[in-house]
Amino acid sequence: MKIERFEWDGSGARALASRMRALSPPQEEVADTVREIVTSVRDRGDEALREIAERLGEEVPYSWRVDPEAIAAAPGLLDAEVRDAMRVAAKNIAAVARAELEALPRPAGIELPEGQSVEVRSDPVLSAGIYAPGGRATYPSTVLMCCIPAKVAGVARVAVASPAGARGRSSAAVLAACAAARVDEVYAISGAQAIAALAYGTESIDPVDFIAGPGNRYVAEAKRLVSGAVGIDGIAGPTELMVVADGTARPEWIALDLCAQAEHGDDGLLAVASPDVALLDRLEELVSELAEERPSVAPAPLALVATTGVEASLTLADSVAPEHLELAFEGADELAARGRIAGCVFIGRGGAAAFGDYVAGSNHVLPTGGAARFGGPLGPGSFQRRSSVVNLSRRAAANLAPYVGALSGAEGFPVHGESAAARAGE
Repeated sequence: MKIERFEWDGSGARALASRMRALSPPQEEVADTVREIVTSVRDRGDEALREIAERLGEEVPYSWRVDPEAIAAAPGLLDAEVRDAMRVAAKNIAAVARAELEALPRPAGIELPEGQSVEVRSDPVLSAGIYAPGGRATYPSTVLMCCIPAKVAGVARVAVASPAGARGRSSAAVLAACAAARVDEVYAISGAQAIAALAYGTESIDPVDFIAGPGNRYVAEAKRLVSGAVGIDGIAGPTELMVVADGTARPEWIALDLCAQAEHGDDGLLAVASPDVALLDRLEELVSELAEERPSVAPAPLALVATTGVEASLTLADSVAPEHLELAFEGADELAARGRIAGCVFIGRGGAAAFGDYVAGSNHVLPTGGAARFGGPLGPGSFQRRSSVVNLSRRAAANLAPYVGALSGAEGFPVHGESAAARAGE
């Protein structure tokens, strides 16, 4: 790993957070390439998809859509323990999603004094596209994390795009996860071109209303470019993990947690903030040793920050606003976790981010790049659109029309006032 050491005196938390984030490659590096891909797919559809796949050395399938029969058969191709793990993950993700949906605000209606009623309601989007990454690894877990909340939310059409493997087909594990989530519309397409195809449609792919799912910098930039044409869950880029620890933490466990997240690639952000310098020294040794022994661990940047205390470490964590935050200090409990600025906070003796990545039931599609300051985990609410229903009786129109006339006249839009007065005078 690329390890950087910092000593922090507790001042300028945002400035230090920016220096830590600068250890990861900037998103802007890929902007021009992604814009070219997205524009090409938008304008030329399937022809552009074929051309891009050939340029990248990918096998071009006979059909971009995977045969639904292959999806249904995919679970039988997996080892029994993988099928069992997928079942547990799906069960827990669905349980959390249903609980979250039940907690969402119900249609809120109110009768107002002038005689009108206003109801604000939520309904599922009609269609959603899910991107399940590939490349260094396949991600059946992402299929479950995205498709199950969409289904729980009531989305009628869910389409998955995931990179093609052998014979131009997505991996059996990804297809088995689609089967577990009851999704049979799958396209074997990768990267920014998959996002563009879902957003704008091609000759063989119908566009969607909303796109969700994580990915590399190219996928994240593509989602940014198409947002507006479709809704997106956020710019879920390279993975992040920050750990706040003191001398009571087990360095062997934390080192494994850091290396586990580094398996996702070399462009994420890993950080540990602690007042215990001896712990940081030991982590530097352990992480280097573990990474060297495990070829799946990429050389991701790791910031080791010596702070003046646990409270200062928590302040810094809030400024970083990481995707995953582990609290590994004496007394870390739900009270300490409450109000933390992070996509997902892990506490307890077993509080490793790896559980959240797979089977705990929480969603692993989380805000990155500091977006936890205003965003949160993917869930059924992400797949719902809000609308207002206004019911105006003649009495309400008559009571409100003079106010419309006054305000619209002040803005220079007198016809608004005429429109309101016409309804009031019937």
